Parts: sequence; structure tokens; C-alpha cells
Amino acid sequence: MKWQKTLLSMIQSRKDKKMALVVDTSTNEVQTILINNIVKLFETVKPETLLVQADFKIRSIGPVKSDSIQYHTHGKSSYTLVLEWAEEEKIDTLFYITDVTGYIYEEMEKVNYELFWLVPSDYVPKVPFGKAIKLAS
Repeated sequence: MKWQKTLLSMIQSRKDKKMALVVDTSTNEVQTILINNIVKLFETVKPETLLVQADFKIRSIGPVKSDSIQYHTHGKSSYTLVLEWAEEEKIDTLFYITDVTGYIYEEMEKVNYELFWLVPSDYVPKVPFGKAIKLAS
């Protein structure tokens, strides 16, 4: 339960910030119940959060709704477009649910906003920048 309290506290402490929650939809071999619960948390605590569904491209951007996520089976993911989008949209805090196995352009060495990688797995790879938070129990 530790990560749940941490995530709730992070959302609550950023009430006045422009936030986005990204779901990596590149595979359907994910913990969909866990991901839906995270989306519901954002939906309840900060409903104005933008929900971005992305894999190798941005699939959709809209209000945070847990019943709207569509997964794909190709297994390819690129983070660059979403990270650039967040910069353009002046997002203050970006939460990215992913296994961190996707691609980032080598030229991108940092972002100018707060970035949290929410990793729904026991294995948390090294993140290029930002902070990783393990969501597995």
C-alpha cells in the first residue's frame, strides 16, 4: 500500500499544477486492473488531469476516464512524442504508466517539467531522467 499513499499525496500536493497521465498502450499484456485503478484515482482526486494514450504515436488525448483505455498488441513504444507534447502544452507534472522499455531520442537528455515513471512491475529499469516509482506490490 505504500506506493498508493505516495501517489495520492503527490496528486494532492500538485492540485494547482497542470498535470497529465500517460498510459503506454503498446501491449495488452499489462495489469489492466492496476492501471484502471490509477486512472480512477486521478479521475477522483484531480479530474481535470489530461489522459494521454500512446504507444509509438499519441493515440488520444482527453479527460481522465478509466473506461476509455484501448490497448494494442504490437509491443512498440516511443516516449519522445509524448514528452515533446507535454513540453508544448506546458504540463507541470507528467505521470507515465509504462514498463520503461520504449525509445527516447538520444538528443533528449532532460525535460523541463516534473516527470514520474509509474512502473507496474517488480522490475524497474533505470530511467533516462525523471523519477521511477514501482507500482507492484
